[in-house]
Amino acid sequence: MLTLNNLSPSEGSRRNKKRVGRGQGSGHGRTATRGHKGARARSGYTRSPGFEGGQMPLHRRLPKRGFTNIFKKEFAIVSLRDLNRFEKGATVDRAALVEAGLVKASDGMVKVLANGDITAAIILDVDRVSSGARAKIEAAGGSVKE
Repeated sequence: MLTLNNLSPSEGSRRNKKRVGRGQGSGHGRTATRGHKGARARSGYTRSPGFEGGQMPLHRRLPKRGFTNIFKKEFAIVSLRDLNRFEKGATVDRAALVEAGLVKASDGMVKVLANGDITAAIILDVDRVSSGARAKIEAAGGSVKE
């Protein structure tokens, strides 16, 4: 019966590792399959990842498209349903969100989106709030400071 403790690969499906530089009798001695002279025969040789043998590399053959806006603002997104964990009347600012684990200290600005509903009347003090989230917070009796 075939069980986990007696599994083995099929006959001929696995090869032994080629051991080079182990003497003339091994068939892979002397130059250790590196050939004679040239950069690849030397120790310390490394080829750059994009090198294609002198042919123009793919990353230079392809056309450039678009641009990267260096002034782009990155926001850490917080859903409205996640703010239910704060008690009524609490002031929810960046420090409170970091302490609750909703955003990282290294994140950029914080934006609250209207995903889900909120029941607690909180005072929200973050960088950005969507209009839907603002309406839901105020409907629950809370307020928003930006």
